[in-house]
Amino acid sequence: MKNAFDEKILDEADQWLEQNKKVILATVVQTWGSSPRPTGSLMIVNDSGDFSGSVSGGCVEGEVVRQCLDLIQEEKKFKKIEFKVSNESAWNVGLACGGEIAIFLEKLEDAA
Repeated sequence: MKNAFDEKILDEADQWLEQNKKVILATVVQTWGSSPRPTGSLMIVNDSGDFSGSVSGGCVEGEVVRQCLDLIQEEKKFKKIEFKVSNESAWNVGLACGGEIAIFLEKLEDAA
């Protein structure tokens, strides 16, 4: 079920694609325990590093943006990233809430 916030994000992604920008859609696909954003939360990132929406908050989103920019440079069209409280990097990027999240990153293409 889409809400107005999701539609705004997807409309902005469409605008970026029309401007010939490369765009990644990040979607929270799974959460465990305490997490700042629920499953289905969206964020878009373009090849200039601009982003809109939210998948977590704090330093985690900075890492998600970095992963999106990496994916833009790769041959792959998608990848899944996870932040787990047991993972030392989760603490380094600020996931100290005791929760875990999985985020699916996918390249968007202009439908035209």
